Amino acid sequence: MEQPKTPRFDPPRLAINRVYTRRGDDGGTSLAGGQRVPKHSPRIETYGTLDELGAFLGVARETIAALEPEHAGLHELGVILLRVQHELFNAGSILATLPEDVHPRQARLTQAEVTRLEAEMDRMGQGLGLLRSFVLPGGCRLNAELHVCRTVCRRAERCCTALAEREAVGEFTLAYLNRLSDALFVWSRWVSRELGAAECLWDPNQG
Repeated sequence: MEQPKTPRFDPPRLAINRVYTRRGDDGGTSLAGGQRVPKHSPRIETYGTLDELGAFLGVARETIAALEPEHAGLHELGVILLRVQHELFNAGSILATLPEDVHPRQARLTQAEVTRLEAEMDRMGQGLGLLRSFVLPGGCRLNAELHVCRTVCRRAERCCTALAEREAVGEFTLAYLNRLSDALFVWSRWVSRELGAAECLWDPNQG
């Protein structure tokens, strides 16, 4: 009998028993170590954008769930997107913590997550047609939703690069976000193929 894998990270250390605390009414919020910072600080902006990305991924997952009865091949992508939502929270865990407060088994991104995204891109990108123009979001709703995710991911990456010039952001956070935005592009094309939707290519003479 296969033994269960030892968890890599500690479980969450939080207890949410009331949503509002009134502590943020002054425009500040607390990092994981208890430090108070403005809600508009670059660190908060960065992991807040990851939270936004996770929400849009949830929308895409619900679209997949609605399409699955007639398009069972989409199930794999739904599983991947759920995993990515968890990984974004792992990234947020480190971003919400100053380096001196990070503990050894705290949730974070590793090289393994970056490598897995690359493998999934390579596998799911096989058979997609050669592009000779940029792709416009659309053709089907799921394609457009994944492009929204891609652009929010790029914004998260920009926030993270700006923050990384001054503060630690986690060793693999930037590489992961860079790879994830590429993966979302591949997945947007992959779902169009799965659903039989035509890709919408940029034509500079349209309009």
